Amino acid sequence: MASMNKVILIGNVGNDPEVRYLDGGSVVARFSVATNERYTTRSGEQVDQTEWFRVEVWNDQAKIIEKYVKKGNQIYVEGRLRTETYNDREGKERFSLTVRATTFQFLGTRQDGPEVGESYNEPAPRPQAAPAPARQAPAQPQAPAARQEAPARQAAPARRPEPVPDDLNNAGDDDLPF
Repeated sequence: MASMNKVILIGNVGNDPEVRYLDGGSVVARFSVATNERYTTRSGEQVDQTEWFRVEVWNDQAKIIEKYVKKGNQIYVEGRLRTETYNDREGKERFSLTVRATTFQFLGTRQDGPEVGESYNEPAPRPQAAPAPARQAPAQPQAPAARQEAPARQAAPARRPEPVPDDLNNAGDDDLPF
């Protein structure tokens, strides 16, 4: 059975990112994102509710976060929800939820940073040898290997309009159904 773990947030950065460079060469940036929801109660009272999320970003994306993200920036974050377990000062086991970002996009106004709306994606994992399939599946077009090793920053491909069939180009007013 298939499963999915996906989180999408649009909110404001709650603190300047905390960036750590680890011994193995990895980089991790951690920051919080606040989302706001406004609703009306049965009595007609307007209520604003804020939810806070811990977000972590790794490696090249963490360097971009370190360079451009500041408290108060609006950001789009897409990632996976992860549960972390730790022991508090009394030795009691505690749990916390973190969003491990795979994609983020800067929103709001540009302030000496990258283009607003520019998206940053986690690089695709390098393909590994897969076991041979037990049965032959119908042939489907495969994505080229170069796409799997695409850089972290990708531009959206240009869309070309579909050609109009010749028989529609010569349609007269009498042929229209309305």
